[in-house]
Amino acid sequence: MEQPIKILVVDDEPYSRDELKHLLGLFPAIQIVGEAESGEAAIMKALQLQPDVVFLDVEMPKMDGMKVAKALMELKKTPLIVFATAYPQFALEAFRYNATDYLLKPYDEEQLQVTIERIEKHFSSQKEQNRGNATGKLAVECDGEIMYLEPKDIFYIVREDKLTKLVTKMGEYDTKTMLKELESKLVTFGFFRIHKSFLVNLQYVSRLSPWFSGAYKLELEGRAEALSVSRNYVKELRRKLEI
Repeated sequence: MEQPIKILVVDDEPYSRDELKHLLGLFPAIQIVGEAESGEAAIMKALQLQPDVVFLDVEMPKMDGMKVAKALMELKKTPLIVFATAYPQFALEAFRYNATDYLLKPYDEEQLQVTIERIEKHFSSQKEQNRGNATGKLAVECDGEIMYLEPKDIFYIVREDKLTKLVTKMGEYDTKTMLKELESKLVTFGFFRIHKSFLVNLQYVSRLSPWFSGAYKLELEGRAEALSVSRNYVKELRRKLEI
C-alpha cells in the first residue's frame, strides 16, 4: 500500500481551514495530519508532524505566510508549499519561495485537482529516484522521462535559471530537480559544491588556479571549460583534494 501524502493546513480563519480540509479529503492519496491558525503554530506543527506538504495562507496577523515559508525552507525536511490567498498580487513573491502552486480563494475544485496532481507527480518522481539510488544510480527526470545515470559518469552539475544541467560523459541533461536535492544524493559519491550554482565530481579535478578577489578557477579532466570556485568554498575544496 502506498504511503499517503501528509498535509498540514495553515489558515487563521476556521471557515477557510474547514473548507480546504473538506476538499482535500476528497483525494484518496491525501492525509491531513494537522492544522494551524497562525504562523508561529505552523512552524511548531511542521517540526512535530513532518508534513510532506503545507497549504499556507498568505495573509495572517503577526507572522504572514511568506515569513512562515522562509522558516520552513530552513527545516531539515523541507515540505512542499502551496500558498492560498484571496489576492493574486502575491503570486510572484510566492514563487520566490519555490512554491509548488498558488491557490486563489474561494477555492476552485478544478484548480485544486491540478494542484494535487502536481503534488502526486512530484512524490511519484521522488520514489523513482529512490529506486534508482538502490542500484547505485542517480535518477533524474528529463523531459518527462526518468534517466538513470552512473555518478562516476557525471563531470559536474550547474543550476541555470530554472533548470539544472548535468554534464556527463554521454552528453548534457536538463532537469527541474534542485541542485540542493542532487547534492544530498551525490555527496557520498565524491561530489562537492564549489559555488552556489556548481556541484563538481572531485575525481575529475585536474587544476585549481587563482582568479581574482580570492576566487579560483577549476579545470576538469576531459572538459575544456573552467569553472568558477567561490572563495567561500576554496579552503574546504583544497582540504578534500589534497592528501
